Amino acid sequence: MVKESSENLNAIDLVNRSLKARYRAEKRFKAYGIAAILFGLACLVILFTDIISKGHSAFLQTEVYLEVTFDSDRLDIDDVSNSAQLMAADYQGIIKAALRERFPDVSGRRDKRTLYSLVSNGAGFSLREMLIDDPSLLGKTVGVWLVADDDIDTYVKSRGDNPEDAFTGRMSDKQIAWVESLMENDQLALNFNTTFFTSGDSREPEQAGILGAVMGSLFTLIVTIVLSFPIGVAAAVYLEEYAPRNRLTDFIEVNINNLAAVPSIIFGLLGLAIFIGFFEMHRSIPLVGGLVLSLMTLPTIIISSRAAIKAVPPSIRDAALGLGASKMQMVLHHVLPLAMPGMLTGAIIGFAQALGETAPLLMIGMVAFIVDIPGGVADPATALPVQIFLWSDSPERAFVERTSAAIMVLLAFLISMNTLAIWLRKRLERRW
Repeated sequence: MVKESSENLNAIDLVNRSLKARYRAEKRFKAYGIAAILFGLACLVILFTDIISKGHSAFLQTEVYLEVTFDSDRLDIDDVSNSAQLMAADYQGIIKAALRERFPDVSGRRDKRTLYSLVSNGAGFSLREMLIDDPSLLGKTVGVWLVADDDIDTYVKSRGDNPEDAFTGRMSDKQIAWVESLMENDQLALNFNTTFFTSGDSREPEQAGILGAVMGSLFTLIVTIVLSFPIGVAAAVYLEEYAPRNRLTDFIEVNINNLAAVPSIIFGLLGLAIFIGFFEMHRSIPLVGGLVLSLMTLPTIIISSRAAIKAVPPSIRDAALGLGASKMQMVLHHVLPLAMPGMLTGAIIGFAQALGETAPLLMIGMVAFIVDIPGGVADPATALPVQIFLWSDSPERAFVERTSAAIMVLLAFLISMNTLAIWLRKRLERRW
């Protein structure tokens, strides 16, 4: 008896030790999972912190306050109703005159040229718009806020409270003295940068905006949605509900799955060869970009749509057919409405992926420098990811913050689209 009880105790001790080792292993496994999640969140926080810290200043723009006189003689305008005279007038000339009046001690051609560079060379366009909107300004002196040059903008934003910490870049000592004088007299301020959201691309950072790229991305995405979603859903319905199970359909399914893993640049090469090379369509237009992204998005939509259709219980089909519905009525009236939440979720995620693609758009020429805002799918345009790529390669320091700001806008679009997909799934899905 004593021997049996000691053996039982040894067995219990072995079991307890085994359980303790198992519990320790489970705790370690759980800790590894938590550490992986925390590491991913830390990387995400670092990424967003870096982007926001570099890009938030792009939403502000340094502006200079000047007393500008709309001198009819200097502008060479004798009839304000003559649109040709208003468009061709020398508005930069009256800005230069205002700068000379503000700093009367400046003399010499070189110093004057340096003084004129305080204000952006595109500031005259804002004066032109003012005079076109209100012709009564001709002959009057008004105070206006004009966009400063990108070097001045960078200096002011990096200055803070200590001028010694400011990034001077290409600025001369005289320019720094003039800027400090303007700041002391409250004639230099950081205002909201509306140009960033209302203008197209420009070689001057202070005049560059994302509207052209956003419209190009919008038109490209519209073409992608119009083409890929109906075709993808129709293909998924046919493969899941109508296609016979044979080698041909198996071959099609394997190739659809393979296409979903093909690098996006391959679709760009395909679009370059077919749409531009064979059909001779124009480069750098949203129509071609939408066609290329449609090819790239189709496999994702087909796979997600088939998964959503498979998730519909067979009893729904049997009940519809048992009540006398045709197969088409069964699919259109019962299967598709129940599968639509999953289809929409997969499609939106696919469109969000297409919105952020750069490589296929580069292959079809959407890397061109486009200043004008596109008005349709056939107008030359660029896309927001391509715009970010172009700005990141620009040598001017002011483009660094605009690159990060454009990334923030693109991330906002992507997060919104993914949030919409989650909301649709939660809002429309049914549990069986």
